[in-house]
Amino acid sequence: MSKISVLVVDDAAFIRDLVKKCLRNYFPGIRTEDAINGKKAQAMLAKEAFDLVLCDWEMPEMSGLELLTWCRQQDALKTMPFVMVTSRGDKENVVQAIQAGVSGYVSKPFTNEQLLTKVKQALNKVGKLDTLMNSAPTKMNTAFGNDSLIALTGGKAEVVSAPAPNAYLQSTAPAAAAAPTKGLLNSPPVKAPAAPAGSGGGGRGQGQLRLSSGNQLCVIKALSLKEALLVVKRTDNLPQILDSAVLDLEQGENAEVARLNGYLHAVVAHEPKPDSDWLQLTFRFVDQDAQKLDYISRLIARGTAQKHFIPGA
Repeated sequence: MSKISVLVVDDAAFIRDLVKKCLRNYFPGIRTEDAINGKKAQAMLAKEAFDLVLCDWEMPEMSGLELLTWCRQQDALKTMPFVMVTSRGDKENVVQAIQAGVSGYVSKPFTNEQLLTKVKQALNKVGKLDTLMNSAPTKMNTAFGNDSLIALTGGKAEVVSAPAPNAYLQSTAPAAAAAPTKGLLNSPPVKAPAAPAGSGGGGRGQGQLRLSSGNQLCVIKALSLKEALLVVKRTDNLPQILDSAVLDLEQGENAEVARLNGYLHAVVAHEPKPDSDWLQLTFRFVDQDAQKLDYISRLIARGTAQKHFIPGA
């Protein structure tokens, strides 16, 4: 029986590797290929057949929506399962993708189970799920961030999965009120928690950190083109290093929001005491989208003038 082949499309290598490892862990017989943007994926789809495409939305050269639209215009790709894997989870974006012919939708950040469920549903619709399930699934780590740690350490590290999120982590941002521009979303402001002592006060930027376990409001203590230094209120569920996450950065009079994909590079106590009420998180960006990088640059420039940020800290 032939293998199921999946094309993973995302401009962030970190995300591509996590998705591929998740699929390979659960389906040992699966074949995975990857592309760094829609343009590269288009060339690959024109040359060889794939059973499923898992694709990001915001990418340089050609977006995921543009790739999806092109696929549905090709006779050979009209019915091919195409699942969006993106931080654009607002109603307007979902509707736009459905109108373009998407087969499924996975919002970042996500757990392994959420991704695998969408993969199974998409392949089941075209009668290829039995082929995918032909290989018995292996035991997998249920924490998305923990799976990435195993990938980087060769399986030598053991990390305890985070417990179920509490009420604080369950807070969610309002849905977008206006149609998004490429790489940016316009949405109502998210009220951040009061700034802790020593963080520089409430004048700094604010945003929302979205983890697979839930959402957490944050204060932006510092910002550079590669990472953001965040301060969050400590809860019973401590964020884990290498957890995949999405940072909703919100600034400006028009409440502009940039949704940045990345992972937690470091987690430390914000106060010099073991019972610190605040945590300081280093959030590393993985996006290569030019418009997102430009947006961060403008935030840094604005912060330099208004003292909202500490560039490069």
